[in-house]
Amino acid sequence: MQVQWYPGHMTKARRAMKEDIKLVDLVIELLDARAPLSSRNPDIDELGRQKARLIILNKADLADEEANRSWELFFREKGYLVVRADSRSRGDLRPVQAAILEACREKIERDRRRGIKNRPVRAMVVGIPNVGKSTFINSYAGRACAKTGNKPGVTRGNQWIRLSKEVELLDTPGILWPKFEDEQVGIRLALLGSVKDDILNVEELSLELLSMAASRYPEQLTKRYQLPEELMSEGLLIKEPVRGLEEIARLRSCLLKGNELDYAKAARLVIDDFRSGRLGRITLELPEQVQ
Repeated sequence: MQVQWYPGHMTKARRAMKEDIKLVDLVIELLDARAPLSSRNPDIDELGRQKARLIILNKADLADEEANRSWELFFREKGYLVVRADSRSRGDLRPVQAAILEACREKIERDRRRGIKNRPVRAMVVGIPNVGKSTFINSYAGRACAKTGNKPGVTRGNQWIRLSKEVELLDTPGILWPKFEDEQVGIRLALLGSVKDDILNVEELSLELLSMAASRYPEQLTKRYQLPEELMSEGLLIKEPVRGLEEIARLRSCLLKGNELDYAKAARLVIDDFRSGRLGRITLELPEQVQ
């Protein structure tokens, strides 16, 4: 299944980011904890290579906890400061302030030596569409100061937000990159909701999800959909996920006229269950799979 999406406004947003990054001390990169490497825009490393860096594994509450620990270690070993968070919960963001000051410690000390006082850390918040940047900013600020939505493309322009005497944040639009070289990256981003649903074949996408979940999280599929034992045994659902989608359509009464099974409705149900966490805590990729 091939997935590609790079609307024109992303080119403009990347140019603006390239200019604005000169104004900041720190790049805060939000990744989706369910697919941390796939949700990393490779352009960010190039644009932010001379800046302090902080990675936030967002939506960690929706990801496998053991996998969260593995990914945190993975990025720490590469020299990044890392915070795991659910950006909807302000309490989860308490470590962020300390991490920002730690990441910019050299800059703060340099200012102090020069006699510069009370100059705030200026941080750019970056990430792919629908990773939760604006939700993170609003929760961190304790007020609604950035537009949010559950579809990609809500934030279209950059905006500065003064959080305190110590920190200013620059909210940026979510941007992807022109081509996903790895087919699986495109599929994972589509599952996360970072690609516009209108261009996707939701039935094919749900089959990819069912096959992966049957391989790594079979108990969660069984619990959510009460799938029959014969379907779950001997890896049958991994090889023939269409049988699982058919069974879910039947069990959840996803029907068309004449009692025909509505596969598209069942597919949307499965994808929505994954995105919302109703399917359980699922991680789509592990460090050992992508290193």
